[in-house]
Amino acid sequence: MHAGQGVQICSPPPTIVSYYAAMKAATPPSVRAPSRAATRTKPPFDPLTFLARAGGGRTVSGYGKDSAVFAQGEPADAVFYIQKGKVKLTVVSAQGKEAVVAVLGADEFCGEGCLAGQPRRMATATAMTECEIMRLPKSAVMQVLHDEPAFSELFVSHLLARSIRIEEDLVDQLFNSSEKRLARALLLLANFGKEGRPEPIIAKVSQETLAEMIGTTRSRVSFFMNKFRRLGFIAYNGHLEVHSSLLSVVLADQPRIFEKRS
Repeated sequence: MHAGQGVQICSPPPTIVSYYAAMKAATPPSVRAPSRAATRTKPPFDPLTFLARAGGGRTVSGYGKDSAVFAQGEPADAVFYIQKGKVKLTVVSAQGKEAVVAVLGADEFCGEGCLAGQPRRMATATAMTECEIMRLPKSAVMQVLHDEPAFSELFVSHLLARSIRIEEDLVDQLFNSSEKRLARALLLLANFGKEGRPEPIIAKVSQETLAEMIGTTRSRVSFFMNKFRRLGFIAYNGHLEVHSSLLSVVLADQPRIFEKRS
């Protein structure tokens, strides 16, 4: 890659829980939710507790690997919150071509397009691992967004994190080689760059899925996976183990910053 063309993909954004904590700390006391002393008749609203317990129309269900959470074309009438596990979002074109547009983990939402008037699902959500997922009816989400500023902050932080991720994915697709895109996808699946301890073991992800994620062929994925294994970046032992040394592939070709000359 020539000078000036290298693109550095930033680390993936923190989880929405950490985003919420940062936004709460930066919010002036005058605009924060009332304190416990000011709301003696009603306990303070905790959005994380709200998302951990069923009730008020919210239900929690378990999904086995490869189970559909919702399907493309179905009525969009609820938002889903992933409590545990990983979920992939896929889109199928009119010609039958399938692409993975996102891989989501714990503490992330999916299906939120219904809140913007989306009548039907634009993608299919499928469990990649054993999952526990909360279903929140659209009406319930709209009500809590209106009534509880703390939940609104949390949800906005999710939207910001998703927007940043989409921008990074687009830049990655436009400017990086398939080898670098694969390395980045593996690191994201292993949780590198996020808060908390990285997860070196990835749930079984087929090479077809990896190819759909990065926009290349399965044969190219197989070639680079074998290369990464020879170099000690990854290991196979029933599961895929990603080593931090794989970061060297993503961090190669650092971009150069040029000052505009007057």
